[in-house]
Order: sequence, then C-alpha cells, then structure tokens
Amino acid sequence: MKQNWTPESWKQCEARQLPAYPDPAALDRATATLGNYPPLVFAGEARNLTADLAKVVEGKAFLLQGGDCAESFAEFHPNNIRDTFRVLLQMAVVLTFASKLPTVKLGRMAGQFAKPRSADFEEIDGVSLPSYRGDIVNDIAFEEAGRTPDPERMIKAYSQAASTLNLLRAFAGGGYANLLQVHAWTHDFMGRSPWTKKFKDVADRIGEALDFMEACGINPETVPQLKGTDFYTSHEALLLPYEQALTRQDSLTGQWYDTSAHMLWIGDRTRFEGSAHVEFLRGIGNPIGMKCGPSLAPDALLRMLDTLNPKRVPGRMTLITRYGHDKIEAHLPAIIRAVKAEGQPVVWSCDPMHGNVVKAANGYKTRPFDRILAEVRGFFAVHRAEGTHGGGIHIEMTGQNVTECTGGAMDVSEQSLSDRYHTHCDPRLNAGQSLELAFLLAEMLNQEMSDRKAAA
Repeated sequence: MKQNWTPESWKQCEARQLPAYPDPAALDRATATLGNYPPLVFAGEARNLTADLAKVVEGKAFLLQGGDCAESFAEFHPNNIRDTFRVLLQMAVVLTFASKLPTVKLGRMAGQFAKPRSADFEEIDGVSLPSYRGDIVNDIAFEEAGRTPDPERMIKAYSQAASTLNLLRAFAGGGYANLLQVHAWTHDFMGRSPWTKKFKDVADRIGEALDFMEACGINPETVPQLKGTDFYTSHEALLLPYEQALTRQDSLTGQWYDTSAHMLWIGDRTRFEGSAHVEFLRGIGNPIGMKCGPSLAPDALLRMLDTLNPKRVPGRMTLITRYGHDKIEAHLPAIIRAVKAEGQPVVWSCDPMHGNVVKAANGYKTRPFDRILAEVRGFFAVHRAEGTHGGGIHIEMTGQNVTECTGGAMDVSEQSLSDRYHTHCDPRLNAGQSLELAFLLAEMLNQEMSDRKAAA
C-alpha cells in the first residue's frame, strides 16, 4: 500500500533536478509567502481541461500545446505574450478547419520558468558555478551571485505568471480571439512566407462562412463561442517547493489541485519509480502530462500509469512522446501496444522538438525543421499502423521572428542563426515555422479523418 498522500509527502522520496538552496530559512519564508497568495488557476478550470482532453482520447478533439522553452524575466512583455497567443490561435484555426474537430489550446506559458539540466555545475575557463535552472531559480549570467539559487525568485515568477494569465484571459474572452478578427492575427513579418497566403485563404473561407451564418441570425452575440475561446496553461512541475506552495484543497470536492497551472507534466529526467515528482503529481487533481523517451520501457510505463491514474479517468493522462526523427518508429509501437492492451485511456501527443537537437557548425544549438516534421509524420504513421489515435502535438515555439530552428519555408540557415537567437535555453520554432507546421499537420489530420471514415 502506498503512503497516504499529502502536498509534502514528496519529501520522503528521491528528488532529482532540485536546486540546492544555501539558506533553508529563506526558502521557508518564500514558500510561506506563496502559500498565502491567491491561486493562479481554479479547480473548476482544471476539471474543464480534463473533460476537454477526454474528448481528445475519444478522437473527438485535437490537443495543441505550445509556448516558450523557458520563460524569462528579461523578455517579459505584453507584446511577446500577445504574439505567441495569436500564433497559437492561427495554428488552432488551421487544425480545426482541416480536421473539423475542436482544438484544445494549451500554452507552455505563465509558469514555464524551471528547466532540468544534465549537470549540476557548469564550467567555463576553469570556473565552476551552479548550472542555470531557469529564472525561477537563478540567473543565466555566468556570475557567482546570480547563479546562486535564490528562493525570492519564486515570488517574482508568481507575479509574472499572474500578469501573464490576466492578459491571456483578457485575450481569450475579451474579443481578441473573436473569429471575426481572424484576418488580423497574422504578423507583419510573416508576409514573405507562402503559408501566410494559405492562411489568408483559410481566413477568407471562414469569413464567408461567418457572413452566411450572420444572414441566418448566428453571430458572436447569439453564439458566444464565436467571440472567445478556452485557453489553458501548463508547465513542467519541476520546482516542487513552488508547486507545493501553490497546491490548494478544493472547497467543492475536497480534492487537492496545484493552482500554478491547469496542467502539469513530468519530464523524462524525473520520471522514475520512487520519484518525488511522481509522488507529488499522483495526488493532485489536475490533468497530467508525462514525457516518454527511449529509456521508458513498456512495463515501467504501465506501472507509472497505475500510480498516476489508478481510476483510469479519461483526460487525466497525456503521454508526450519524444524520441527523435530516427527513433520514433522503432520505439513508439511497443508502448502503444502495451497501453492499448491494458485499456488505459490516454491522450497521445507528439513532442518533435526534444529528440532533434543538433549543434550547428558555428556552435549554436538548433533543431532542423525537416527533422521536426519527420518525427511528426512518423508519429502519425505509427498510430495509423497500430489503429490508435494520434491526438496532439507539443512544441516549443514563440510568436517572435527568431532564428533558432533551421529550415522551413522561410529558410533559416545555420549562418543566420546568430541574427535573432534569443532563447534562454533550447531553440524554438518562430511564428512562420509554427504556422507552416500547422498546415503540414493539418494535411496529416485530414488523411487520418479520411482513413477513419473509410474504415467506418
């Protein structure tokens, strides 16, 4: 029998990837302060997301999850939030128009501050300092004072997350997401992309449909779904003191919820039996994601699912596969077969980013667009072969005109990476590449829907 769960029972388990705070009393003060702050999201919203993801499990919706690799304090600006939000809106419109399925929109936003690292220390010119673990922990500048983990940064992260959520809620419900504005969502700098014209064609067709509906008496005033959208937030539940401090007991159900985000996920480095992160996540009512890489054996996955979703609630678990373009077709079938045979209801989502990092000749980390696309194609091909439903995509992207991932129709070259390489951690798709991926993904969803109709 497992021990009874409490918000702090994770402390009895093995905790990896947590910073070593030099002043425990300062950590206690920071978490106590956070514990008195209002929740960032509400239990009812998390339950709504679980219900929406249950539709993805059934093949009646599609999950689009995207946003920053790691949010930063330095780049915090309303325009950056707006631009990423509107690219996600564009992608969702393309996917919905192609598949005729609702798209569940889930941002890697308003809390994605902490990052796992492969080593506890970083050495430059003989100087060794703690690794950068995200702005919620320490500073990216290679200086002793900044690299020392500081719990007060959690307070600043909370404040930024609250402001980001406030703006996202305003965009989602205050008119910016109104379908009548669909033509206004395109960035000016995307004008030279061939996919911008294709999006305009889709927007024109949507506009014609809305004009027809208006003539029939159906408009945003009579159908509120046309003038707003549901938008949820997510991040990796990595910094457990922060997550615990924002965990609240729902007054309606008595269930505990982590109110730092609607969905939390567990990463490949903290997903193991006896993990403090698994222990924490098993007790919260939020929907949960779990990264699945080449090191995850089918039997271990099934045990993890029994731990995290013992009641087999549809929409509770999203499995985010991250193998690499050249490994996905070798590894994915085994875990699909195991989960299918066990009857576990999961959302299958593809992370085509993390397994496709390469180092360019000029030293920049990058992700070639053709490898990203190849992994997505492999993901859908495997699901078609196994008779299962590829239900989502999980990408690191931004609404900015960055040059971090090579390739795509706008043809970012290795030589041009240095032009606008702004990421605090891993390379992100820019706005044009994100829209291009959405159209190519839409073609795959179209094929999947056609195959389903033919089979029926």
